[in-house]
Parts: sequence; structure tokens; C-alpha cells
Amino acid sequence: MTAGTAPAVRLPGGEMLAWSDRPDEHADRPLAALAARLVPAGARVLLVGAHDPAVLDALAHARVTCLLRGYRDATAVTGRVDQVVVAGSAGLPADEQYDVVIAGVGLGAIESVEGPRLCWDELLARLAAALRPDGQLLLRVPNPLGLHRLVAGDAWYAGRADPEWTVDGVLDTGRPANLDQVRVRLATAGLRAGTCYAAYPRPDLTTALLATDQLSWRTTNALFDAVLHDACTSGFADRFVLADPARLAVDALHAGRAADLAPSWLVLARRTSASGSTPAPADMGEHVGADGLPVALVRLGEVGSTVVEVVDGPSGWHWHRPEPHARTEPHARTEPAPAPYAIRTAAHRDPAAPDGPVPDGRLLRSLLLDGCLRRDTPRLRHLLCGYADWLAGQADDGRLTGAVALAGAENLVVAGDRFAVLDPTWRADEPLPVDVVLARTLWRFSADLLTGGYAHPWTSTLDVAGLTVVLGGVAGRDLDRAVVEAAVETEAAVGATVRGLDADGPVRLAADLRAVTPTDPPPGPRSYQQLREAWLRQRDENTRLAAALRWTEELLASRERTLRLAEAKINLLSGTLGYKAARLAITPARLARRGARAATRRARAIVTRKERT
Repeated sequence: MTAGTAPAVRLPGGEMLAWSDRPDEHADRPLAALAARLVPAGARVLLVGAHDPAVLDALAHARVTCLLRGYRDATAVTGRVDQVVVAGSAGLPADEQYDVVIAGVGLGAIESVEGPRLCWDELLARLAAALRPDGQLLLRVPNPLGLHRLVAGDAWYAGRADPEWTVDGVLDTGRPANLDQVRVRLATAGLRAGTCYAAYPRPDLTTALLATDQLSWRTTNALFDAVLHDACTSGFADRFVLADPARLAVDALHAGRAADLAPSWLVLARRTSASGSTPAPADMGEHVGADGLPVALVRLGEVGSTVVEVVDGPSGWHWHRPEPHARTEPHARTEPAPAPYAIRTAAHRDPAAPDGPVPDGRLLRSLLLDGCLRRDTPRLRHLLCGYADWLAGQADDGRLTGAVALAGAENLVVAGDRFAVLDPTWRADEPLPVDVVLARTLWRFSADLLTGGYAHPWTSTLDVAGLTVVLGGVAGRDLDRAVVEAAVETEAAVGATVRGLDADGPVRLAADLRAVTPTDPPPGPRSYQQLREAWLRQRDENTRLAAALRWTEELLASRERTLRLAEAKINLLSGTLGYKAARLAITPARLARRGARAATRRARAIVTRKERT
């Protein structure tokens, strides 16, 4: 096989003919949005390694050269880029320079076994040499002590699959193990490190890019709290893990260590020029923060959803939706795919949301969990009463519409006594009663509280509906189980709409929601820790039921013994001479009493007839 079979593909030697590093589609849409922001029109771009096809879509306005090591990956991108070089790092032309070099899958993606083996610093030096003065390098660096390693059910050093033929770990001192080491090695290669992003939730799947400097000091920010929780919950769904990655990520955020536990980092560096000037990135527009780049890039929804940015402006953080490129527009969905035989939906996604300022404060879910764990009932009462009053103030004739009707505790920001919706993307199609909206939020929180095994100040025998009623009382509202049932029906209808289920979806989902018990593990990743906690709750419940069964059996046995003793005494007495004589003496008295009753009835009848005549 030669280069003649594919004119746009160069094979200078060192290619891996049967190898492929091609990632899953839509695995790195935030990187695509960042690349589109960094690269000006007509710029020369070197794309190092096999990337998500969305990255190529975002670079349609530039002149792109792909540097790959697998020929199969080269055939997949031929015709979409200007040139493809399949040779690993050794095939990079020494006389060519580029405006932007993007190594969004790391340097290991160009390390070919068919060519000379270079260390990490040598690979970085080659890429730095390919940059023109003041050119930019966007580099992904894996974290050997990231969240994915801490929660992994399988040992990171035991993998023998093809993608794991090289091991990235702290044992390899040739690779940087933290951000400080990354900055030092970039400086050694003549590059000045700039903005750095923490990429969550996995090295092979990025749905959120969060600025590391903001993560380090905005430890109670509601946006970061919600984004980390959602990214790690969906990113590890249906995977076996040791501990809940979402809980660990949020705890790391509150401790100021979310950047340190990121599965990978995305670092932007600039090659220093002779004059030392550092011009601002091109085509940034007016929607930028002080450093010229967004604070966060987040993929909303599931696969294929759009990416929104959070930028820092003069008036604080605000949402910004980047303009979709012509080639990426087909992927920018704002509605879930309609299910076959779908019925009228209960909610819809606003195509223009989120937009406007990002509310500052803490997430209501985190505040409620903190109050439950510390048994701080006055604080819980203050929060829930404030939330109920806020709902009542937003209502029109006792009903709520729009995003307020669907925002739960995981999407509400609390700043003092003020409440605000964080992401107003989903909106209710029809007005909902205030009590139903309140009960739905409390039911969702109760389910998370009980299935997650969190400690709380109420009795442990409550089910989800019972705890919802109790929390409603704490909020100063009298919620009965009929209102809770209506809230569950609403939750099923909304959930079916968000997931794009068919007409029977709400019925099945409502049945599943009603079946949730405190002994169930929480939905999402199969966490060993949470499964063990669920097993302990089930063991305690079984122990309680067994004790109640033993008590009932002992009570029944005691009553049966008492009845048998009474029966024996009756049988014994019924056969004695005194018993028989007493019955003979009582018989005339019984007959006399019956005769007196009959005479009384006859006399009353005669008197009644005379009165009538």
C-alpha cells in the first residue's frame, strides 16, 4: 500500500497500517468549540492525533494538516483536511510551521511503534518547533492521579487491551504528573503556559471544560457544582466504580482540589517571540473574559447536544452560545429525538437557553444535604420555607410555568434569601400547581437522600413518599400523599419527554418511580460503596422485619397457650357434679325470665291496642 492509493495521505515511514486511534463520535465537543474559538479563518493548523469528527467540523474554515500514526484513521479524514501525514512524530516536516497546533488527545497519540521512540519532552519539542513565533499550542495532558483512576473498579496497571499498550502513570517520570510540572516543561520547550482547563469526566470523554484557576478559588460556585455532578453522573453511567464519582468530584470542588483531580488537563501555551509580545487570541469577539477565553465550556444534554460557554464579562459571568459553523450545525440539536408513537410532551427545550447572567450562589441541593448531614433542622426549615415562599411568589393564580416549574434542587441557586434557576433550558408545556412543583422537588431530593444513604434527622422507617410529606411540613406546607402521587406522575411525564420515550414511557417510568425504596441503590454508576451501603440498609431492614416476625410469632404462641388453658379449664369444670347441679338450679330461673319477658310483651301489646281504640 503506497501513497498513490490516497493522494492526500503522506507516508514518509513509521506508519502503523492496521492501527486505529479513532475516538467515539461526540466524545469531545467542548474541545471542538474551543478550537473554533482559537483558530482564525485561513490559519494553518496542525491537528495531532485522531480527534472527534466534531473537531474537524469546527476547523472547516482553516487549512488543516493531520498528523497520525494509524493509516486507518488517515483514510477516514482524507478529503476533509488539506493534508494527512501518517508517520508519528518522525514524519513531521522540519521546514513547515503552523499558526496553531492542537494535540487534544495527548502526545501519546503520535508515538508509533514503527518509528523511533521519543520521550514526552522530545515530542513536545518537535511540536514547539512546528509553531511559528507567537503560535499557539493546545495540549491535553492526562492526569495519572485523576478522578477516573480513584474510582476505577479495575487496576490501571493491569490493562492488556490494544489502547493500553502504553501506560500513563506516576511511575513514568518522563511524563508530567501535575500541572506545575507541565508548566515547567512547557517553559523549557520555549512555550509560555496560559489558560488551563480541567477536562471532565473521563480522559476519553469530555463534556465539560472548566478553568482551573476559577476551580481553585470558587469552591462553592453553584455552576461548577452542578456541572461536575451532571458530567460525572452521566459520564460513568452503567459503569462499575468503587465510589460515586459525582460525589467525589463535588467534594473535591468544595476542598479546592477539583482541578487536581481532573482526569486530564487542556493547556493553552504560546510560543514566545523574539520581542516577547503576546497578542490576544484572534477573533475572540466581545463575548470573552479578561483572559480572552471562556470560564467554562459545557455540553448540554446527551450525545449530539450543543455546547454552551460561560464567559466572564464586566457584569460577571453570563451564558453565551457560540454561533454554529455551517458544517457543525446538523449536530447542534436542541430537542430530543422524537420517539415512535410519541404523545403530547410535558416539557420542551428552549432553543435560545441558557442565556443571560449566570446566577451566583450555592446550589440548593448541596445546602440541603449539608443541613441533613449536620442535623441542622433550623437551617433546613429556613431553606425549605424560603423555597416554598419563592415558588408562591412566582405563581400566577396558584400555578407555575416556564423553567421555574421544572427546576429542582439540583438546578436552583441560593444567594442569601434569593433563589434563581441556574439553567432555564427545559420549560413546562402547561402550568403546574405550586404544591405539585414543591412536592416534585422534595420527592427528587428525598429519593436521592434515601437511596444515597445520607444521614438525616428523621426516622429511618420513612419511605420516599413519607419523607416528602415530612419535608413539606418542614417547608410549612401540608402535602398529602395524593399531591405526592401527582408529583410522581409529573416527574414521569417530564422524564419521558427528556429521554425521548414512546407513549408507554411515562407509564413505565411512573411505575419504576413508585417502586423506589430506601433500600435501593441510587441510579447512575454502579458504585461499590453505594451498593454496599444499600446492602447494609437491606440487611438492617431484613433484621427489623425478622425481629417483628419473631415478636408476632411469640405473641400468637402466647395467645394460643392461653386459649388452650382456658379450654382445658372449661372442659374440666363442665364434667363435675357441682357444675351439673348449678345448671339444674339455673334452669327454672331461665324459664321464669323467659316467661316474664313474654308476659311483658303481651301486656304492652294490649295497652297499645287500647290506646289506638
